[in-house]
Amino acid sequence: MADLIPSANSASPTNSDQPFKPAYTLWQLLVYFLRLGTLGFGGPVALVGYMHRDLVVERDWITEEDYKEGLALAQLAPGPLAAQLAIYLGYVHYRILGATVVGIAFVLPSFLMVVGLGWAYVHFGGLSWMQSVFYGVGAAVIGIIVMSAKKLTQKSVGKDKLLWAIYLLLATVTAITESEIAWLFIAAGVLVWLMRAPPKWLNSGKLHAAGLAQAPLAFALLDEVELSVLSQIAVFFAKAGAFVFGSGLAIVPFLYGGVVTEHHWLTDKQFVDAVAVAMITPGPVVITVGFIGYLVAGLSGATVAALATFLPCYLFTIIPAPYFKKYGKVPGVLAFVDGITAAAIGAIAGSVFVIAKRSIIDIPTALIALTTIVLLWKFKKLQEPLVVAVAAVLGVLIYPLLPH
Repeated sequence: MADLIPSANSASPTNSDQPFKPAYTLWQLLVYFLRLGTLGFGGPVALVGYMHRDLVVERDWITEEDYKEGLALAQLAPGPLAAQLAIYLGYVHYRILGATVVGIAFVLPSFLMVVGLGWAYVHFGGLSWMQSVFYGVGAAVIGIIVMSAKKLTQKSVGKDKLLWAIYLLLATVTAITESEIAWLFIAAGVLVWLMRAPPKWLNSGKLHAAGLAQAPLAFALLDEVELSVLSQIAVFFAKAGAFVFGSGLAIVPFLYGGVVTEHHWLTDKQFVDAVAVAMITPGPVVITVGFIGYLVAGLSGATVAALATFLPCYLFTIIPAPYFKKYGKVPGVLAFVDGITAAAIGAIAGSVFVIAKRSIIDIPTALIALTTIVLLWKFKKLQEPLVVAVAAVLGVLIYPLLPH
């Protein structure tokens, strides 16, 4: 994607003596993504579908080719799918400024919403109506994660025996340890890379095994340093943002291991409530980090958590973007991503077991979770926010009747 152009189509630059002028202004793009971030319900798949419909088909601002390249990069690189595609589409014609403006516009509305919900949760969390809402919603979230894990498994793991082995290993490790071991993601990617598309230097016996063995310790060194709470939030959520592959739900097991098991920032119930908040708000699911950050350290914690999580996503988009046409389909890159994606989905599957133990506490919650699974299985186009809203109503009706 060169910087020069005009073309008959409004979208992408081509070689020309005249400077290319997109068919839309940066301000128009900003307004569009503010609106999408405010009203875009339905999860990452729905959001990327809206972008295609609105920007490619109806407005003709982006070419089909640029859209497909952005979607491929978003699937290959770490980062929440919808947010990363939005950033890439901002980059297409307005480069770094466009990517930055679009990224902020897309994430800001849902961030403000979760901060507002965080404030209400902290100040009114003891009220019976809020406890009732999360009683029902927390159970429904389990069903939603189960179905999301199923879809991701079918799409990304399929019948591949090597990927299934990685998937089952990570699911088992996550379920047993109730945490996520980040370096196993990298190890899974390297394993598939070396087995499916080994580099030439591997056959020459120049594999720097000692160096590879020490690489996972880089994250551990940061954990040993005494840091302030905000610094701890920044370091932890930056790591979280670097391991969100394909779906925002991939961050759920990683967050649970850190905020509940390791740092003890939240209780089990608070964590499930945080995931529920992400389900009932528009925009990227990953924005739940803002809610978690608010519970830990107020507005400062929410801001630091969100910035730290989305900065890797932003960098993993704008840095490779100029080179993606050339290197995006290299077999080694594809193999590495296949391995790390299988590991991430396995961790999601394992986290279902961990979180369900805390959310499924009686017969009504078990029935809500089971009904959610059945409905999402049977009705493919059923919107998750609608399911969450119904679960909230059920919680309001049922919770006050239970003995406390």
